[in-house]
Amino acid sequence: MTAHAQPAQPAPTAQPSPARDGALRSWASLALLHGRYQFLETVRVPIAVIGNLMFPALAMFFFVVPQQAIAQDPVAATAAVAQLGTFAVISACMFSFGAGVAEDRALPFAPSLRTLPAGVGPRMAGRVINGIVWCFLALVPLVLIAALFTQASLSLGELLGGLGMVPIVAFVFLLLGLAIGYSLSAKSAIAVVQAVLFPLAFAGGLFMPPQIFPDWLEVASRALPTRAARDLVVEVTSGVPAYSFAVLVLAGWAAIFASLAVIAYRRDEGRRFH
Repeated sequence: MTAHAQPAQPAPTAQPSPARDGALRSWASLALLHGRYQFLETVRVPIAVIGNLMFPALAMFFFVVPQQAIAQDPVAATAAVAQLGTFAVISACMFSFGAGVAEDRALPFAPSLRTLPAGVGPRMAGRVINGIVWCFLALVPLVLIAALFTQASLSLGELLGGLGMVPIVAFVFLLLGLAIGYSLSAKSAIAVVQAVLFPLAFAGGLFMPPQIFPDWLEVASRALPTRAARDLVVEVTSGVPAYSFAVLVLAGWAAIFASLAVIAYRRDEGRRFH
């Protein structure tokens, strides 16, 4: 009996690691799951939804629409929408990440979430997703009022630029919100968010254009993150140029807020788990 030669087997090809691929999918799915449940938690508190959606729109309706010199001027009306839209985004971030994080930390389930094997990444990503969704939703009533009652208008490029600025502005101020939320109790965080948000919004020209400020305030406001964000959003949506170093101011504050958020998170983790 003669032995038959076995046919040559093709060399195995490298296959992607199922574990690694599954881990990537699970991380993304966990982030979306956290975002979904945080969105539902927000929706279940109607007053939070109403406040987030209506305050900038009401400010537009009562303070911009009656002023025909602004409402009927396309550039001025668009700039007014841009600065109130910036306030809407900043407000949504400050309350969602400042007061919201502090409230979550007070829940009995919060320590368990922080010990899960997935780590902080999916939970934080879900919170960011939820916050940015609310930033966009907060702009809807404002834009509708502007479209119905003013001459504000955007080209396609300006529209895309304005939409692109939403996550940029949100990222800067969600870092500030996280720093507050991980540093303070729920009651203290709400008070601090309000105490920080409204002075920054006023001095940053989010309620009235900085061109009507006294000279000293107009110059001083250029060092604020709200003024930098406001001017950059107005520039991309209406063509009115921002002051020359607005990008550097916003980037600098983002670095400061990021450092504060990391310090606050680690300090809170140390208090709870060591």
